[in-house]
Amino acid sequence: MLNAPIPADDSATLLVVDDDRDIRMLLANSLGARGYRVETASNARDMDQILARTPVDLVILDVMMPGEDGLSACRRIAQKDGPEIVLLSALGEEQDRILGLEVGASHYLAKPCSPREILATVRAALRKRGASASVESDVYTFDGWRIDLGSHELFDPKGVLVGLTDGEFAVLRVFIERPRRVLSREALLAAARGPDSDAYDRAIDVQVSRLRRKLRSSGDEIIRTVRNEGYLFVPRVSRG
Repeated sequence: MLNAPIPADDSATLLVVDDDRDIRMLLANSLGARGYRVETASNARDMDQILARTPVDLVILDVMMPGEDGLSACRRIAQKDGPEIVLLSALGEEQDRILGLEVGASHYLAKPCSPREILATVRAALRKRGASASVESDVYTFDGWRIDLGSHELFDPKGVLVGLTDGEFAVLRVFIERPRRVLSREALLAAARGPDSDAYDRAIDVQVSRLRRKLRSSGDEIIRTVRNEGYLFVPRVSRG
């Protein structure tokens, strides 16, 4: 499917979700050879687990999967303002394409697809995402606090700069990007330090404890412990 000699791309993380193992492996190998980092999942449940622990730029999502289908999964991702989505489907009628775009996909490709069409679509979707990101602020606010993800600066509600270690900033960034969701220690560790980190998961407890002390001046509970599950970042987070 993807064996044409096309120049290498800048690195981006893609997630291929398809119940057909051969298609997953073919796409992973071919796109990986073009410079992309590629994760794979065989169903929507596995997809959710990967998205919870790994920053993904684009999802290539099969429509006709057992369990939760691709349209339903696409809708959920889009509602959370997640990564760009390219839908792949054997259903190529006009109403199928329209439905796919309406539920949140940026592109819809009917199988079989030519190699250049798939790569061109991936590139176009990533350009769209990059253009959107370039005009959006890296500054977020929560409970009067302000954090700049670009400069790694945190300001308290009085505008005073609060110093953070690299580890504390990495954990806080994960919370900012996934607010009001219970995150396990394993997910926090993987997102903050990478999936290959050999650090003990209790190291996250230390970072969270330090963050709590530094965020305590607001008087409100910001990071909540959820017993036997992990941590929840309580405040609503806004951009800008």
